[in-house]
Amino acid sequence: MAGSKSWYAGWMITLLRRLSLTQWIFVGLFGGFAIGAWAPGIVPYLTPFRGLFLHGIKCIIAPLIFGTLVTGIASAGSFKQLGRIGLKAFIYFEVVTTLALVIGLAAVNLLKPGIGLKIGAALPDIAVQAAQTKMSFGGFIEHLLPSNIAEAVVKGDVLQIVIFSTIFAIAALAIGERAKPMLAFAEALAEIMFKFTSYIMLLAPLGVGAAMAASVSEHGWQVILPMMKLVGTLYLALFVFILAVLLPVCKIFKIPPIKFFRQVREPVTLAFATTSSESAYPDALKKLEEFGVPRKISSFVLPLGYSFNLDGSTLYLALASVFIAQAAGIELTLTTQIMMMLTLMLTTKGVAAVPRASIVVLSATLTTFGLPLEGIALILGVDEFMDMGRTAVNLLGNCLATSVIARTEGIILPNDHGGRGEMADQI
Repeated sequence: MAGSKSWYAGWMITLLRRLSLTQWIFVGLFGGFAIGAWAPGIVPYLTPFRGLFLHGIKCIIAPLIFGTLVTGIASAGSFKQLGRIGLKAFIYFEVVTTLALVIGLAAVNLLKPGIGLKIGAALPDIAVQAAQTKMSFGGFIEHLLPSNIAEAVVKGDVLQIVIFSTIFAIAALAIGERAKPMLAFAEALAEIMFKFTSYIMLLAPLGVGAAMAASVSEHGWQVILPMMKLVGTLYLALFVFILAVLLPVCKIFKIPPIKFFRQVREPVTLAFATTSSESAYPDALKKLEEFGVPRKISSFVLPLGYSFNLDGSTLYLALASVFIAQAAGIELTLTTQIMMMLTLMLTTKGVAAVPRASIVVLSATLTTFGLPLEGIALILGVDEFMDMGRTAVNLLGNCLATSVIARTEGIILPNDHGGRGEMADQI
């Protein structure tokens, strides 16, 4: 009997050791759901680990973006090449986010999840604050550069950090030999931060479990039931977007879809569980390099996508806006919906650093088209669960965008040789 127990214990230890980080993250995800649903009393003891993990990841982002962008751009060799990569990226971002908007509008018009629901009169504080957040073209332009880089780092403003690092790298490229000591520092900084990331990622399963437990405990999984049609419509639309847009993109640009999805599943799972693309950024950058995307491309395109290529959030906003109109009994004409789509194409750009960005953009859209802000109260109860899906698709879309730009620059990914990517041409 004792021997049997010893064998079982040894077998369990061997099994646990063989689990990959991705599998451990799934263990944390399901464990956190179970604790949040059936043992909420434990949640206050777990919540600090969510904060610890997210803080650990967030403190990596600014130095990692700076280090990888400076070394990547400096190794690009010319301003012409950098401009070409940036132009391709923005054209791709615009096309794909437009398709996301179209799919979101099609899903909400076909399935009509808002029909039969009633909008309450109470407007939560968070919705009031979001409605008061002013969004203007002038404000966006003024926000592009930080008045103080330290402030941008403290706030975790990815767009400002990217632009500062890009200009810094261009300046380093322009002065040539004299910039070598700084480039050596930036390269060492990037490598150190990648190693730092590997240590922080050991906390990922615990952080993911704590995040899930806190979400389920706070909102209760039962809150989904009356809004199941909305949540289901969103996830169905996201699934259609992956099949109808991202998968064909893989085929068009000769990116092996199965290998690609396997490569990025760990950061995408992390983004899903934590509802934070930032938490998955370091791991996504590392996985893309392992996939064969050169750092000169991944370090430039991936962080740009965090501000300009929010596929999941864009789709969600199109769907949520029409959903609120349906719940309010307001019929939106096709012309109005097209105008709404054009508005969302502009207002979703560069707002990733705004707290609760999706709520801010949704509030602005509702105000612009005369729809009741009270509709946000209907959504907020299940917003956390919808945020998981849209955040995961945001990251998946950005990883694919980075791979696509690499392919357009002549990079051979595992599609061709089954191994680490190589350069087809010197670029």
